[in-house]
Amino acid sequence: MTSAPESDAGLLAPGWAGSLAAAATSGAAFLRALLDAEAALTRAQAALGLAPDEAAAAVTAAARSGEFDAGDIALRARAGGNPVIPLVADLTKAVGGEYGSYVHRGATSQDILDTAAMLVAVRTLDLVRADLARTEAALAVLAAEHRDTAMPGRTLTQHAVPTTFGLKAAGWRSLVLDARDRVTSVRDCLPAQLGGAAGTLAAFTAYGATDPTALPAVYARELGLKAPDLPWHTLRTPIADLAGCLAFAAGALGKIATDVLTLARTEIAEVAEGSGGGSSAMPHKANPVRSTLIAAAARRAPLLAATLYGSVAAEDERPAGAWHAEWEPLRDLLRLVGGAARDAAELTEGLRVNADAMRQHLDLTHGLIVSERISAELAPVLGRSRAKELLTELARRTYTEGRSLQELLPEEPELKESVDLDPTHYTGAAGTLTDRALERR
Repeated sequence: MTSAPESDAGLLAPGWAGSLAAAATSGAAFLRALLDAEAALTRAQAALGLAPDEAAAAVTAAARSGEFDAGDIALRARAGGNPVIPLVADLTKAVGGEYGSYVHRGATSQDILDTAAMLVAVRTLDLVRADLARTEAALAVLAAEHRDTAMPGRTLTQHAVPTTFGLKAAGWRSLVLDARDRVTSVRDCLPAQLGGAAGTLAAFTAYGATDPTALPAVYARELGLKAPDLPWHTLRTPIADLAGCLAFAAGALGKIATDVLTLARTEIAEVAEGSGGGSSAMPHKANPVRSTLIAAAARRAPLLAATLYGSVAAEDERPAGAWHAEWEPLRDLLRLVGGAARDAAELTEGLRVNADAMRQHLDLTHGLIVSERISAELAPVLGRSRAKELLTELARRTYTEGRSLQELLPEEPELKESVDLDPTHYTGAAGTLTDRALERR
């Protein structure tokens, strides 16, 4: 089998280049999956007495020989619109002799290509799950270590009330676990495809099957895929499920990346990537490259998924265009998410947390970050309306006079008792919520 062509190298795709997912979705990997699908079909027919065992052995041996040129098959695919047609010709020639006629017998091109796509998806999703597991484990450590590390909570870009970094990390982990669960559920349900020319299995009857409906289950078992309830040439639930779980995974990881990009800004510096990337022009920079690449994947994934969802409306028993439109977006999604999961694992395992900066930033609003707490405590004393009026005035004065709320409150004659203004004392149930989140496995 030849090496992947230059266009498969990922020159403009640093988010997935060099990843295990890139290898699992390469042209060579798809070619291997196509050959696996063809060989399994002959073995399944042999298992049901529809082909000699020798034919199954011959087709399997030829499929595993590696004597196939992905680039040449790709060019010849233009004639029939898909790569299965030239592949079948090459495999038949490689088998030769009396058993060549058993290659692809009874199947249609979509049977093989859809099945190969499911094999590639399963193999790639297993890699994604492994990196999601690394990511959630790293986030669990961060959440536990920083359970009580207070920091500003930010809403609509502004400081709101205090929260903890532990709760933020626990929230990230929750999203990663949601992605893991969705990926696992979809991975375990991906089916083989087998229906013949129009999804009726008619050709297998012509070749001697008394019960052709038994063949898809045997075929699926040969490949480690789920047995299909029906041929799904135009029933594209598996593709839609893949689109959904992959787009969600990209978004879940993108949430982490987006937060890190904000918190890692020079003027905030509450977190930093363990080993930032360099700049071609500015030697002092350590760019948050992992987060940047994950964020890029999160922006691309929904549109790729939209193409796959759009292809669900496929006409007739086998469609013209809708099926063909799926191939590249599906591979791109698998690659993007595979690369993003790899980067997320590296990001979270190396993330540096600056608790001192978080504490300092709690004071940027001169104590106003706990105004909610003060309002709640003053309302029973002054009345709700007067408490709001007083705090609004004091908030204005903190900025115009450059004095903190800690200084101004004791000067108010209406207040008889001091109010606790320590922002680290106003994190609510953040610790308990973090503990609860970490119980999830």
